[in-house]
Amino acid sequence: MKTFKHTGLLVLLALMPAWALACEDAVVLVHGNAGYPSDWDNTVSELYARGYSSSDLYLPNWGYKSCPACNNHSGWEEDPVRDAIEDAIAGSCTGNIDVIGHSMGVTLAAKQIIDLGVQADVDAFVGVAGAYRGLWSCGAYPYNVNNSTCGYYGLSVSSPFLDWLYGQTLASRVYSIKSYQDQVVCSTGTCTVGGVHSSRIAGEDATYTYTYGHFGLQAYTYGLQADLID
Repeated sequence: MKTFKHTGLLVLLALMPAWALACEDAVVLVHGNAGYPSDWDNTVSELYARGYSSSDLYLPNWGYKSCPACNNHSGWEEDPVRDAIEDAIAGSCTGNIDVIGHSMGVTLAAKQIIDLGVQADVDAFVGVAGAYRGLWSCGAYPYNVNNSTCGYYGLSVSSPFLDWLYGQTLASRVYSIKSYQDQVVCSTGTCTVGGVHSSRIAGEDATYTYTYGHFGLQAYTYGLQADLID
């Protein structure tokens, strides 16, 4: 939703030609564990086709690439995502941003929004193939797999981090995109935690189900992703 946050702009807007009023929320795209910004190429192309420019898009590059199990939600992994969110808010012509995350990028982005206290600046939050309720492949905390990704600040079911995250406000509108064929979220044969798909976000406005795998959800739902932040 493209609304201008600062009423002081209204007089200037009234004097501007129609072509100059085209203005989009800045968009932050957060890749998954051991991923790369280029994983969003389809989404970026779709946003360009819809009138976004490169200056509207922020793609932080975070985490160890060669050691996915070393990454969690506390420490230097946070810095690029936090910086991107702050830069996007500062550079957004609407004063608002949209955030789309994939896999661990969903929970990592959510933490930065909460830590920064910028929920009111986030119009739409879209979680793609996230593990918001945890991964059974990580075990259940404290009987979790002994690595950073599954630890205290990781994605074991009922980890202190996920328990803290659960139910917190993220944005004006929140959506999830999920699959029951997700090779990561459903790797143990079950996709649910407490009877709810782990990719679903507490308090979300809507959820969408596809038959793609974990990475296909990111690569092939670009049209829906763009629709949801429109």
